[in-house]
Amino acid sequence: MASGIRDKVAIIGMGCTKFGERWDSSAEDLMVEAFTECMEDAGIEKKEIQAAYLGTHFDEVNVGKAALPLSVVLKLPYIPVTRTENYCATATEAFRAACYSVAAGVYDIVLALGVEKLKDTGYGGLPGGAGRGVNSFMIEANRTAPGAFAQLATAYSAKWGVPMDKIKRAIAHVSAKSHANGAINPKAHLRKAVSEEQIMAAPMVAYPLGLFDCCGVSDGAACAIVTTPEIAKSIKKNQDIVMVKALQISVSSGAEEAYTKWDGAHFVTTRRAAQAAYDEAGIKDPRSEISMMEVHDCFSITELVTYEDLHISPKGGAIEDVMNGFYDLSGQCPCQVDGGLKCYGHPIGASGLRMLYAMYEQILDRVPEERKVKNARMGLTHNLGGVPWHNVAAVAIIGKD
Repeated sequence: MASGIRDKVAIIGMGCTKFGERWDSSAEDLMVEAFTECMEDAGIEKKEIQAAYLGTHFDEVNVGKAALPLSVVLKLPYIPVTRTENYCATATEAFRAACYSVAAGVYDIVLALGVEKLKDTGYGGLPGGAGRGVNSFMIEANRTAPGAFAQLATAYSAKWGVPMDKIKRAIAHVSAKSHANGAINPKAHLRKAVSEEQIMAAPMVAYPLGLFDCCGVSDGAACAIVTTPEIAKSIKKNQDIVMVKALQISVSSGAEEAYTKWDGAHFVTTRRAAQAAYDEAGIKDPRSEISMMEVHDCFSITELVTYEDLHISPKGGAIEDVMNGFYDLSGQCPCQVDGGLKCYGHPIGASGLRMLYAMYEQILDRVPEERKVKNARMGLTHNLGGVPWHNVAAVAIIGKD
């Protein structure tokens, strides 16, 4: 009977570039930058890598449809290389494929790398963006990402009877917390602290989401090298080993947009992926057992709702937790410890691995004191691709052996 991925795979190396407007670097340059750090961390030779997975989303404006660029750029030793793509879960899919390859006993050491160059394209999530067909463009000509996700706020207000001004104050705290964390992270795209008052007074994008409630897009790359626990222990003698505890993905069936029973105030996929991940990892009480998180904060309201969908905050109780500092860097379950999508940045094909990199660095106690999460033993990452009523959600959990 299937038993899941728990403790069958170890991470022996990770690397991540600085995210931002990397005008001076090509996608290939970014791949090399992340891979170099990852290899130094892993302490292995390139010839030991037996397979690789490349995650990119916008293929035509990046490295193309195939995975060949990864092999050529990194001069990999004639091994199988496969490209993955699944919206904003693209890098997590690359990581999942690498982990499953090792867990299945097919390979001993596997590379997963995600990369995206978005600033050169001018992409900003506007109507008519890449990948939308003619019919979709004609029917949804005025739909934007902020407009779609802003509806979460009004639905949440209606469901739980929360005044909109209270929601606006809570999501301002969500954004301010991420800006504070990003300001002290040298690899983050946006490195300036912003007060809740500034966020509340910012120009409106799609009510109630203002300018500072929306994440931007970035250039960047991140990667990981995974292996069996036995090999990891032989390489990392007398060192802490980071193990993969759970990897779960849930994809919309169409029910949310086809039937009226969905309330519009939560993500069905996130709830399902989270519960499956906890079951796989053997987690009974995520509120007390999860040390820290990186969640898909494409918009501040998305992060707020996700707290509940991940079964950390009680239903209807996320605002109270936010305002009490539960998710602050000094709180019980810090979220966006590196600045999140909001401030670290969001190169779509790299984000999932960047999130894992943040958890990995904290678990191994490699961050300065000002950024450190106390007792960081178990980290969760969450990706969300699509719109609230039609999406893919990925949840990964990693922790100490």
